[in-house]
Amino acid sequence: MTCKKHIDLTTYNTRPTDDRLAKEMKVYDLLEELNIPYTRVDHEAMNTIEECHNVDTVLGIDICKNLFLCNTQKTKFYLLMMPGNKKFVTRDFCKQINSPRLSFAPPEYMEAYMDLTPGSVSILGLMNDHEHHVQLVMDQEVAEHDQIGCHPCINTSSLALSTQDVLNKFLPHTGHDVIFVNL
Repeated sequence: MTCKKHIDLTTYNTRPTDDRLAKEMKVYDLLEELNIPYTRVDHEAMNTIEECHNVDTVLGIDICKNLFLCNTQKTKFYLLMMPGNKKFVTRDFCKQINSPRLSFAPPEYMEAYMDLTPGSVSILGLMNDHEHHVQLVMDQEVAEHDQIGCHPCINTSSLALSTQDVLNKFLPHTGHDVIFVNL
């Protein structure tokens, strides 16, 4: 599917200078603090991985599919990062993490734990999960790429970040660990 939404074809390696939401600017503050370089592309709001296809092309990466999941009791929450072209099979995923059936978590938990809204789910939201309600799970294929593509806590921009910087700088800073799976 081809994205028909507007994408600014200019790539940036600096924070935006126009008026942005505070939660997005917090991302750039943290990336600068951790000395994590990034490439940014601005675009219209994109809510699905399919809409992000042309953003991938501009950034020269594959943007990850990010799924926010929970158990039936809503006591365990997971952020799953997987390649955008892979199909999510709940049964296979649950078996690998030794969990009973999972489903998509309600948006209010996403907002409460990661300050994110549907369509903007991103690993960068873990910077707001100070009480570690969310367990990060990453498909091994994502970890093997040189770069990770994600939203800066808002779906009107996309970033390309070094996978090694995410794993070795960002995650230690947030105190989150990662479970690797093969989907």
